[in-house]
Amino acid sequence: MQITGVGIVVAGMLPRTAFAARNSLKSMRTGVQPNGKTRLVIETGLRPSYTIVYGENTLTVKLSNTTGNDSVSAKLASGTLVKTVTQTQIGDALNIVAELRKPIAEIPKNQIMVLEPNGDNDYRLVLDFVAGAGTKSTAATAAATSNSNATRKRIIVLDPGHGGKDPGCIGRGGTKEKTVVLSVGRKLRSALQNAGFAVYMTRGDDTYLKLADRAAIAEKRKADLFISIHANANPSRSMKGFSIYTLSEKASDEEAQKLADAENAADKIDVSGFESFSKDIRIALSSLQQHAVAEMSEEYANGCASAFKRAGVEQQPGPAVRHAPLAVLRSTVPGALIECGHLSNAAEEKLLKSGAHQDKLVAAIVRSVKNYDFEV
Repeated sequence: MQITGVGIVVAGMLPRTAFAARNSLKSMRTGVQPNGKTRLVIETGLRPSYTIVYGENTLTVKLSNTTGNDSVSAKLASGTLVKTVTQTQIGDALNIVAELRKPIAEIPKNQIMVLEPNGDNDYRLVLDFVAGAGTKSTAATAAATSNSNATRKRIIVLDPGHGGKDPGCIGRGGTKEKTVVLSVGRKLRSALQNAGFAVYMTRGDDTYLKLADRAAIAEKRKADLFISIHANANPSRSMKGFSIYTLSEKASDEEAQKLADAENAADKIDVSGFESFSKDIRIALSSLQQHAVAEMSEEYANGCASAFKRAGVEQQPGPAVRHAPLAVLRSTVPGALIECGHLSNAAEEKLLKSGAHQDKLVAAIVRSVKNYDFEV
């Protein structure tokens, strides 16, 4: 760390590389994070090499070997500390300057991250920060708070789908979805507990629960992550493979909408409204869902899909991660719904009943949780 006359300078971990390909600016945006944090996201075509400079009421990100783009203007969310974001080309470097409403302290290292490309996104440099005096003591306090949070046991709520009077889908061999996912859920609970997580289940036996009640359990437990476990069915008996879903108001494709309709039919929740949720949750959803919860859920879902692929679990044709208006995911807790496979496919029905295959699924999910950055 270097101290200069204009503030504290923190260099990015990646050094400047001679003759490296020229980077380019793709987008800039701000958002609201839980606990009053402001998020600044700078998207670039290549992995960024950066330096951060703290001014009195400014935050400057210097991107080396990067070309600006005058057609890119920042998308600014309301309720953040950022008033404006501008770009200035200085030689080979591009300066991104955020004008702030209040001073901020040095951002803890675990609140600065570079996210890998996924979907329509390129590399993203992400900075999360709160208002505070830019002094060493304030920075130390922020770091201490962050370290305290890091040592806290992360809380995971597992939701084996269906149950009781709702069997879920049923395979040709008579295998019930509710039975398979409860078995996977119990094994996953033990494995995650052994990995150091605090784990709760929405149901630990053959019990029927409404979808809103499942989401409410995650809220009550103040969960860091919610994982709903399911098995799929398809009119085509040849269809097989896993898929992972996150919440959105509009389905990503026709199949995602059909799945949402089937899952939501468990208790006929009207997913276009918030009537079955408390006022506090409705308010939180309105302000945070589009920003923090959706983004964190997407990061987990992509990581989980990667873990399944690395474990050799077959993927359903099409995108591994899809989006649908799933009522069970409607909460302020980041989460995903995992369709572990298709009971409508005879071969996969046998696999899903198999203890060895269930263990394979569990190991992949545990890996995805351990690799997930809970601060994203």
